[in-house]
Amino acid sequence: MVKIIMHGCNGKMGQVITGLLREDTEAKIVAGIDLSNHIQNDYPVFASLKECTVEADVIIDFASAKATDALLEYCGEKNMPVVLCTTGLSEEQLLKVKETSMKAAILKSANMSLGINMLLKLLKNAANVLTPAGFDVEIVEKHHNQKIDAPSGTALALADSINDACGGVYEYVYDRSTVRQKRDAKEMGISAIRGGTIVGEHDVIFAGTDEVITFSHTAYSKSIFAKGAIQAAKFLAGKPAGMYDMQDVIVLD
Repeated sequence: MVKIIMHGCNGKMGQVITGLLREDTEAKIVAGIDLSNHIQNDYPVFASLKECTVEADVIIDFASAKATDALLEYCGEKNMPVVLCTTGLSEEQLLKVKETSMKAAILKSANMSLGINMLLKLLKNAANVLTPAGFDVEIVEKHHNQKIDAPSGTALALADSINDACGGVYEYVYDRSTVRQKRDAKEMGISAIRGGTIVGEHDVIFAGTDEVITFSHTAYSKSIFAKGAIQAAKFLAGKPAGMYDMQDVIVLD
């Protein structure tokens, strides 16, 4: 049985994971971390990791980027594996993630769903064929009106997947309103839409001469991300220090 600490247990994703793990026979939450105590859980909840006295095998993190520094410090000190799902991290925090991975196993993914991770692979193949043929690349992402960061971490991961396949030639453009000029062939537009209760939609558009190919992924429920995080936690428990991602969890031949 994999013993999990849920970091951000009283947030939306923390509660989805809590619900799923009640029925899981291979893993369980033994403690939660959250500043808010407005929800009654069937495990003890602490205001910080330093206050937590419960032993565990791995942490699942779906908290705020503001809490990431303390999380990484704790994992580095305790050599504690962590599934890091929080997005919107600063460049300084991303550097700290790499440093901490020398002491603890860290699985970081902008999106935990099986569909998105399959799409990442498909986009590399598409980019290798379509971009040499002159296709422009644009990404449009849509999320609910409570999402803080824009563009989404998933949109950036999709862009990076394409850019890596193309040798890093693309420059990301988030706003064309201030510059009146023709679109450059080596720019990739990334547009963010925020509204309502949209869980997550991502469209990757390859636009060529007289034809357009669009790769789309739509999330209808947060449970797809929760299921991926649980799967990742089971994979990461007991792993040696280092950086991991969902490609390590989900083998795509």
